Amino acid sequence: MNPSADDFLPLAPAFLHILLALAGEELHGYGIMQEINRQSEGRYKLGPGTLYDNLQRLVKQGVVESAGEDPHDSRRRYCRLTSLGRRVIAAEISRLEDVVREARLHIPASLRGQP
Repeated sequence: MNPSADDFLPLAPAFLHILLALAGEELHGYGIMQEINRQSEGRYKLGPGTLYDNLQRLVKQGVVESAGEDPHDSRRRYCRLTSLGRRVIAAEISRLEDVVREARLHIPASLRGQP
């Protein structure tokens, strides 16, 4: 049986950031770390050990796949989202939008840093 995107939710922070980094293009490990840093404006840092452990899990689960080696540097192996990976990140974004919508309904603006 094929897994549903919802089977992966909620995503762990590392998974979320890796998938967001790969949503735009194929990247190698260092490129993923740079993109996570850029997207989070330096607030989320992912070390190499955590990155590669999580990438292995995502590949094993069929969410990310290998996209081949850099022709100029065989140490750089590129990754990309699978179609399942695209469905998973879309489902997580939708889930997070629901969480934020509920928070806005139930948490006073003064607690959210708004006047």
